[in-house]
Amino acid sequence: MPAAHAAPAPAVAQVTTAKAAAKIKPSVRTSISTRTLAWGAKVKVTAKYINPTNGKAITTGTVRLQALRNGKWQNWAAGKVNKNGAVALYAAPKVSGSLRMVYTGTSAYAPQVGGRLSVKVVASGAKVLAEAQSHTGALYLFGASGPSRFDCSGFTKYVYKKAAGKNLAHKANTQQKAGRSVSKSAKKAGDLIIFRNGSYGYHAAIYAGNGYMYDSPHTGARVSKRKMFSTNYVVRRLV
Repeated sequence: MPAAHAAPAPAVAQVTTAKAAAKIKPSVRTSISTRTLAWGAKVKVTAKYINPTNGKAITTGTVRLQALRNGKWQNWAAGKVNKNGAVALYAAPKVSGSLRMVYTGTSAYAPQVGGRLSVKVVASGAKVLAEAQSHTGALYLFGASGPSRFDCSGFTKYVYKKAAGKNLAHKANTQQKAGRSVSKSAKKAGDLIIFRNGSYGYHAAIYAGNGYMYDSPHTGARVSKRKMFSTNYVVRRLV
């Protein structure tokens, strides 16, 4: 009897493998609106995807903007590629680090991970204000400079150190020499306010905008946002 011949491999498996191998890996050009930004500000990251086999724009697929946090990439935003093969996504990093764009792939195109984009985030009035606000409700204690209880200059000393790395003396009168002088009309949220009796600085606060401030007022009171109570003050800008 003739020897039996081995059956040929299924054609379906061969076709499936061929299709998987046929996916095209896009070429990508990535740009970023700025490498340095103030805390709280947004950065724009743009990516454009090209089919390397014909030089034409890839007009389908989803892209994710990711940020590296604690050693892991986190998804922050997502969008569809437009008719020009481009997508623009936005993020407010708040800390210095790396961003990247990730094309998730389609039936025709393979996933593509873009290169790292480094951004540096610098202190801003918004960061100072956010730190000041986070201590709302902390009880006043004479001589205390945080993190749970404060007197007036201890509060401003702690906030500027934590939010901006600035070292202030623990005395309102000395703090009125910190940073640079700003006119009352030009003051911005996050500026240091020193109230004075004559030229002597006796109370420190952080300007919150629209005539309000954050401060640690006196014994029995707590850190809060309240109306400014005097017109005899100086403004100092530290960030």
